[in-house]
Amino acid sequence: MIGLFNINTHTLDTSRYTNLLHDNIVTEFEDSIKNYVGAKYAVSFNSATSAIFLSLLNKNTILDVPSMIPPVVLNAIVTSGNKYTFNDNVDWVGDSYTLHDFGDYKIVDSAQKLEKNQFKSECNDGDLMVFSFYPTKPVGGSDGGMIVSNDINKITLLKEMALNGMTYSHNNWERKIRFPGYKMYMNSIQADIAMNNFNLYEEKLSSLKKIRDIYNNELGYSNTSNHLYRIEVDNRENFIVYMKTNGVWCGIHYEAAHLNSVYSLSDVECPLSEEKSLRTVSIPFHERLTISEVNIIINRVKEYREK
Repeated sequence: MIGLFNINTHTLDTSRYTNLLHDNIVTEFEDSIKNYVGAKYAVSFNSATSAIFLSLLNKNTILDVPSMIPPVVLNAIVTSGNKYTFNDNVDWVGDSYTLHDFGDYKIVDSAQKLEKNQFKSECNDGDLMVFSFYPTKPVGGSDGGMIVSNDINKITLLKEMALNGMTYSHNNWERKIRFPGYKMYMNSIQADIAMNNFNLYEEKLSSLKKIRDIYNNELGYSNTSNHLYRIEVDNRENFIVYMKTNGVWCGIHYEAAHLNSVYSLSDVECPLSEEKSLRTVSIPFHERLTISEVNIIINRVKEYREK
């Protein structure tokens, strides 16, 4: 079976950690990411969902978000004390988008995108940009998230909120509780795995570009994402079964949330999201695919189209 994603395996030497919970390796990883995207400061979390949750906590606002959005984002919005409306943006998947603009700063959800100097090109100094290190994301880990910014005050507060409301120090005995916080920080093992994958990232991007170019040429798309390769098909469920029967695993990213009874709102119309939600499917796209496997996938897609 040709898998939809690749998840790297690593052997970790945990004996070099001075603290299993929050070691220097966490700071090293934060520094690597902030320098790569062109930001001054960074704070890491146990997941990107936690990062979004804390960045929105008690803002008491209404966010206008795409209907085709991961449910975990909506969960973070609601549980942090906010509300949402839906828009019909279907082009953001695999890219970054503005989760909310407060006027003086914005939160950019970049869980599916990580590019060199990205913060510099997409954000202002006070903005918050969120990244994910979920296993299937561009830089995968065991899980994890990060927020980068050029605003030291926002980053310091978020760091303390994620560290049980305590001031930050590598020495546990020097930490002082400032307020009731949350246990949402990235631990050393998460950082070590993600750092190993980040060290391979440029090589991965090169491989993905070769595969993406072949897909684009053969299937007639102009996709640019380093996270997903999505196509549109008729009778999507039949397509997924056909591909699986022929040894190819596919996935759905994402379904229209406004049609889900858990998240539905009255008087919402998102016709593009509804159409894409029925027709869009992700085919295997990762750096471990061989050219032979890529050709098999292309041939199976073409065979289905001709049926």
